[in-house]
Amino acid sequence: MPEDRLKTGGIIMLRSMYAAISGLKNFQTKLDVIGNNISNVSTYGFKKGRVTFQDLLSQQVSGASAPSFNRGGVNPQQVGLGSKIASIDTITEQGNLQTTGRSLDLAISGDGYFVVQDGFNQYFTRAGNFYLDRDGSLVNADGLRLMGYGLDANGALDKTRLQKLTINEQAIHQPMTKFITLTGNLKPDDFIDLATGTAKAGNFTTDFKIFDANGKGHDATIALDTPTSSQIDPADPSKGYYVKSLKFTITAAGDGTPHTGTINFKPDGTVESITPTSDTFNFGADGVVNIQNLDFDTLTLLSNMPENADIVGDVATLDSFSIGSSGEIYGVLSDGSVQLLGQIVLSQFNNPGGLTKAGSNLFKASANSGEPMIGTAIDAGSTIQPGALEMSNVDLSEEFTGMIEAQRGFQANARVITTSDQILQELVDLKR
Repeated sequence: MPEDRLKTGGIIMLRSMYAAISGLKNFQTKLDVIGNNISNVSTYGFKKGRVTFQDLLSQQVSGASAPSFNRGGVNPQQVGLGSKIASIDTITEQGNLQTTGRSLDLAISGDGYFVVQDGFNQYFTRAGNFYLDRDGSLVNADGLRLMGYGLDANGALDKTRLQKLTINEQAIHQPMTKFITLTGNLKPDDFIDLATGTAKAGNFTTDFKIFDANGKGHDATIALDTPTSSQIDPADPSKGYYVKSLKFTITAAGDGTPHTGTINFKPDGTVESITPTSDTFNFGADGVVNIQNLDFDTLTLLSNMPENADIVGDVATLDSFSIGSSGEIYGVLSDGSVQLLGQIVLSQFNNPGGLTKAGSNLFKASANSGEPMIGTAIDAGSTIQPGALEMSNVDLSEEFTGMIEAQRGFQANARVITTSDQILQELVDLKR
């Protein structure tokens, strides 16, 4: 009989010891999660973790019995065998928004995640501190490109696919060219010998672009030909000769027709007239471009001025940009117009708590998060706030309270192990 008691007692003591060991492991995991939360208290867009426990299987000492005619029912008798981790949850509630005043800092107010891409790998993030790389692409701190809707050939949003978002001259959908302007100064002695009135071989050539109705650019060239004798005239025998007129030729890729005209100059080197003053370029399937005005009025032929002639086909440049609350990126162009450059998208999930943390403030879709549902901020019922960032949703007071709880729980389980060891020692000492 004493041996049976010793055996039974030993099993009981070991059972409590192993239950306490499981508690130690669980509270250590809880401390690990709390430590990670506290270390990320200042991480933009960070979502804190939470550990929950559940009990293990229980050893049944006696089963339950149903009530009978003579006696009532008896409950089962069970001894628990410890605890285990039930879940480590990602708490996705929104953090506070902090104003930064920086135009490329973006915060999501509401549901959704920014979509960033590394090659073909797609990630999701709430951290909205973005930057421009040398190509004008919007990227995060690690160089992953921010994705969204770009523009189609007609300058409208293309919602059929995601594209990298860029803010540069190439992102502008140029309107159809209506004006071609040649301005600056050319030296007359590049065309003739001013003393003898003899024409010099060679011409002036420069390149520019013409844009069709679809905003597609076509390479074009203007050439000022060597003057003939009829285009050279003396201003005054004592002052030598001057260029009376120059023939110009404009060619454009895709048009196939040389467009010619004449620029007439006054003796003082300024433009007197130009013919023709308008022209039409045919780019086939891309449409016809009607040039309403060939403007060469500010061109000069002056020997005492540097040569700095240039030609433009009313090309607008990007002066500044802004981001709207729905994610639209607007560019302010040099001609004063405002043009849509693209739109930032947000991704939603049926179960955002099922996303897998990938490090660097990134999440990846998992088997239990559901597929990403990508659309605009309006589709997500959210707004994008430029000039602000979402802070971590870690509450330090809550974390320190949890730390105290985990510390005391760890100490209590350690005390159970110590006590179990002491009782086992007492049982061993019975033999003495």
